[in-house]
Amino acid sequence: MRSDLIYHALDTVKNRYLLCQLLSKATRKFHKPNTRVQETMNDVLVRVGKAGEAESVIEIHAEKVAQMQRRAA
Repeated sequence: MRSDLIYHALDTVKNRYLLCQLLSKATRKFHKPNTRVQETMNDVLVRVGKAGEAESVIEIHAEKVAQMQRRAA
């Protein structure tokens, strides 16, 4: 359901107002003619939700690389 997607996206963007602005702008950019706007919005919500997961993975990876460099030095 869309509410689950919204709560997952709120983990990435904490401010609800900024999330609404982000969703409206991204939906306009990603929307393709002859498709439903609702599907485009759901796709954007999924992408925003996964962006938080990607950031956490990047942070963990960066910490591991920093530790390996300290060991090598």
